[in-house]
Amino acid sequence: MTVPTQGSADPGYRPAGAPHSADEVRGSSLGDLMRSVTTDLSTLMRQEVELAKAEIRQEGRKAGRAAGLYGGAGFGGYMVALFLSIALWAGLSNVMDAGWAGLVVAVIWAAIAAVLYSMAKKNAAHVRGLKQTNDSVQRIPDALKPHPEGVTR
Repeated sequence: MTVPTQGSADPGYRPAGAPHSADEVRGSSLGDLMRSVTTDLSTLMRQEVELAKAEIRQEGRKAGRAAGLYGGAGFGGYMVALFLSIALWAGLSNVMDAGWAGLVVAVIWAAIAAVLYSMAKKNAAHVRGLKQTNDSVQRIPDALKPHPEGVTR
């Protein structure tokens, strides 16, 4: 025994987004046509919102990764300044031994900061915004977009 699918008992059932035939339009009342347009617009808006949410999540992950790497580069830069200051202090106070050791540590942190910065810059270049949503919204008919006051079409 099979379970009937939604709408199979209704001979006038039409899935949302399916095109109307000319006979369906001629035989429909204004109320039915308005209900159909409203349903189609509602479905379109829900789909656009879901697309935007998915894109925001995807792009947010990329932006978060880039932000983390920029944070690491910033911390590395802080460590460079710290160890350069310590090295300068130790170098001036001891003239050689302890100061040069601090300078070596500062150079290592400078290399780490440079690598993290280049990785962050590369990841940030991959953040591209809401490309699919923008493309999809561009295809919404011009009549649905707001127009400035006083402009008639």
